[in-house]
Amino acid sequence: MTYTLSFFIVAAAGIYLSGRYLYTIMNNTSHRGNVVFSKIEAPLLLLSDGTKENMSWKAYFWSLIKVNLIAVVLGGLILWITSNMSLTQVIHTLSSFITNTNLQHYTPETSLTLLGQMFVIIVMMFLSSASGIAVGFAFIRGLSGQPFGNFYKDMTRVLIRYLIPVAFGLGLLLVWQGVPQTLIASQTVHTINGQTQTLYLGPVAAFEAIKHLGTNGGGFFAAGSAVPFENPTLISNLINMVTMTLVPGGMLLAFGFNVRKQHGKKGWLESTPILIASFVFFMLAFVLLVYAEYRGNPLFAHLGLDSTMNFEGKEMRFGIVQSALFTTVSSAFTTGSVNSMLDSMTPLGGMVPMVLMMLNVVFGGSGVGLMNVMMYVFLTVFMCGLMIGRSPSYLGKKIESQEMKRVAMVIVIHPLLILGFTALAVMLMQGSSTHHSLSQALYEFTSAAANNGSGFEGLADNTVFWNLSTSFVMLVGRYVTMYLQLSIAGLMLKKQSMSESIGTLNTNTPLFTIALIVIIVLISALTFFPALILGPIAEAVSMGL
Repeated sequence: MTYTLSFFIVAAAGIYLSGRYLYTIMNNTSHRGNVVFSKIEAPLLLLSDGTKENMSWKAYFWSLIKVNLIAVVLGGLILWITSNMSLTQVIHTLSSFITNTNLQHYTPETSLTLLGQMFVIIVMMFLSSASGIAVGFAFIRGLSGQPFGNFYKDMTRVLIRYLIPVAFGLGLLLVWQGVPQTLIASQTVHTINGQTQTLYLGPVAAFEAIKHLGTNGGGFFAAGSAVPFENPTLISNLINMVTMTLVPGGMLLAFGFNVRKQHGKKGWLESTPILIASFVFFMLAFVLLVYAEYRGNPLFAHLGLDSTMNFEGKEMRFGIVQSALFTTVSSAFTTGSVNSMLDSMTPLGGMVPMVLMMLNVVFGGSGVGLMNVMMYVFLTVFMCGLMIGRSPSYLGKKIESQEMKRVAMVIVIHPLLILGFTALAVMLMQGSSTHHSLSQALYEFTSAAANNGSGFEGLADNTVFWNLSTSFVMLVGRYVTMYLQLSIAGLMLKKQSMSESIGTLNTNTPLFTIALIVIIVLISALTFFPALILGPIAEAVSMGL
C-alpha cells in the first residue's frame, strides 16, 4: 500500500512540474536555461524551415510527415543492412516506431545490432515522441485562439529542452539502480552449475529512459521490464511508472495553463473535467485488474493448486498489485511497456488494458492523448447543448457541423480499424476459433490502433499478414487522426469569439464532467462490448470466473 501510494504522490508532483515546463516550452517563455538552449537550437533551425514564425495547420502537418518520412527512409536502410529481419518485419518495425507505438514483432536481443538499436530504434523514439508533443502544442494553440506555430521550432524545443535532458537524467537514475549502459553487445559467463550462458547487454538505460518518457513502450529485451537488466529494483520500477505519466499528464495541465493565459483564471478549470474523467477510468481499471488477478483461475483447483491468486507470468519481485499497477499505467498512458506477461492474466484481467486502449482517452500518449479526449469533449458539448437548448460552444467558439463531422470521423476510425481488422484476422485464422484466440487478435489490433505497442505474446505475430495489417492500422491510427484533429483546431481558430451569455453551456462544472464520462462509456460500450463478450468475457464465463 505504501509503495502504491508513493507512486500516486510522486506522479502527481511530476505531472504538475512537467505540465508547467511543457507550457513554458510551448510559449517560449523566458527561463534560466533559455540562453543556453537557444544557442544549441539556432544551428539546428537553420537546417530546417524553423526560421518562420507560424505555419497553417496543413503546413504544420505536412512538415511532420516530411520529417517522419526522412527518418523512415534512413532508418530502413540501416535496418535492411544491419539486421536479419525480413522485408515485412522491417516495414512493420519502421511503422511501429515512427508512430510512437513500438509494437515489436522481432526479438530485440537477436534481431538487431547495437547500431540498429541506437541509431534507428532510440532515435525514432525521441523523434516520434517529439512529433506528438509538437502536434499537441499546435492543437492547444489553435483551440486557445493562438497561431499554430512552427513545427520545426516546436520539435527542436521539445527535443533540446525536454526529452533529451530529462531522458539523460532518468538514464543516470536507472544506471544507479543497476540498469546496464554499455556498448558491449553480449557477454558469456559461467554459471554456478558449470554451464555457460550468454548475457545480452547494450545501452539499456538510454533505451529505457526515452521508452517510458516518450510513452514509446516495447523493450530492449523481449520480456521488457520483467527482465532485471531493464528493471532491476522496486525503485527502478517506480521510476519507470512515474516517467510514463509525465508527458501525457503534463500535456493536460499545459492545456489548462494555456487556456488560462488566453481566457483568464476561469480558463484553468477547462482541464479539470478531462483530468477527473481520466483519473476515474484509471482507478476503476486498476481496482478491477487487481480484483481479477487476486480472484485467480478456478481451473487451477483441479490440479491441486491455489486458485485464489494468479501468479502465472508475473515477476515475483513485483507480485500482483505492482504488476497490475504497472499494466494500468502503461495502458492508460499508452506506453505499452510490461513487467508481466499480459497473455497469462485471467481473461478479465487481460481485458482491462484492452478496454483502456479501446477508450483511448485515459490520459493517452505524448500529445495525442489530449487531442483524443478533446474529441469527446466536443461531442459532449454538442450533445448537451442540443439537449438543453443552449449554444454548443467551447472556449468562446461555436461548434458547428464542420467540426462535428471531423470529430465523428476521428471517433469512428478507431473502432473501425480495431473491429474491421480483427474480423479479417478471425476469417483468415485456420483451426483457431477459441475465445482466447479472438482476444489475442482483438488485443493486437487494439494496441496497434491506440499506438500502444503491448501484446498478448501467445499470438504468432511475425507473419506477412500480421506485419502488414498492423502496420496499416498504426499508420492510419496515427496520421489520419492527427490530420483531422489539426483541421478541427484550424476551423476553431478561424471563428470569431462569442461573449458568454445565459445560453452558454459551462464546460468546467461537475455536471459536465459526469456527462463527459457517461458519453465516453456509452459510445465505447455500444462499439466494443459485443466483441468483448465474444472474447475475454466468454472466456471468463467458460472458466467459471
